[in-house]
Amino acid sequence: MAYSSIVKPSVYFNTKLFTGNGTDNHAITGVGFKPDWIWAKNRDNTDAHHTANVLNGAGYRFRTNTDGALGTQADGVKSFDSDGFTLGTTGSINGNGNGIVSWNWKAGSSNTVVSASGSGNNAYNACTHRANTTSGFSIVKYTGRNSDISNGDNTRVTHGLGVKPDFIITKALNVNNWIVQGKNYNDANLHLNTTDQLSGAEYVGDNRHASIGDTYFNVGNDNMVNQNGVEYISYVFIERTGFSRFGSYTGNGNADGTFVYTGFKPAWVMVKLSSAANENWAVFDNKRNTFNTTTVQRIRANDTQADSTSNSEVALLSNGFKVHDSDAEINGSGNTYIFMAFAENPLVANSGTDGVPATAR
Repeated sequence: MAYSSIVKPSVYFNTKLFTGNGTDNHAITGVGFKPDWIWAKNRDNTDAHHTANVLNGAGYRFRTNTDGALGTQADGVKSFDSDGFTLGTTGSINGNGNGIVSWNWKAGSSNTVVSASGSGNNAYNACTHRANTTSGFSIVKYTGRNSDISNGDNTRVTHGLGVKPDFIITKALNVNNWIVQGKNYNDANLHLNTTDQLSGAEYVGDNRHASIGDTYFNVGNDNMVNQNGVEYISYVFIERTGFSRFGSYTGNGNADGTFVYTGFKPAWVMVKLSSAANENWAVFDNKRNTFNTTTVQRIRANDTQADSTSNSEVALLSNGFKVHDSDAEINGSGNTYIFMAFAENPLVANSGTDGVPATAR
């Protein structure tokens, strides 16, 4: 039995449901910690996704459904608070009477500033990172420097986790696609804002996110991740037993679909078809989806549709998740899907008095 040292996952990741009221300084509490990354979506209409993080600061937002630049939104997230956050009047995150979901992650307690160093291949980019080595999550803000390198070369970005990352999501502060990279993808990547499949052949020589080290990840001579003078945000993850899992599975095309082992009771799962195009990023969580073996509620990271209960049935179990739908978005026969998942409860926490097994719903 693999025990988890993280007894209470909700102090590092938590989903919060609330109702917008359209008024300024709307305080959202009950998150359980001061969030460093907030990803929110209006569940009742087609408003864009709204994400905010502490390194960009309050009053700024990205949208996962678009390649748009970092936007100024003073009436969005106004502050990151000890048990949640405070909102302004913008409808995408505080529409009057609208149901809103926010997914919240806790990074470290302080920032580390790293100066640019070296020159040419393997030089280091200037960056600031906020790393939580316990939960395996780091937010990194770095400045591109590909004017120093040629195709096939890389520069390095320090992430602060001390272990080779398993999953990285990067967005330029200018107009550019979101880049999603796993540690075993080599130069291949996905785009969070599109339905594109996993692809890397056209980027060979440019190396978007190439080899990854214990203290850094590489960025190549590609403007999506390393344009000279442009700033980027990366969300960097490593697997933690009983808390997070990043991997892939193969669909079988049946209503009695694939079971995916995570080693914990999932609180949040995002799935994307990677072996073909034209399917969405489907997001499920334990606050909107409170019963198993029923059609669950799904939000798509790459589009603005309201919370949907069509297709994509997933059961969140004590030790993983099981697909109960033949829809190609999550279970096409022979297709490969990537996923990232975070825990509600570890399967078993510690080996002593806290070692209480998780139960399914």
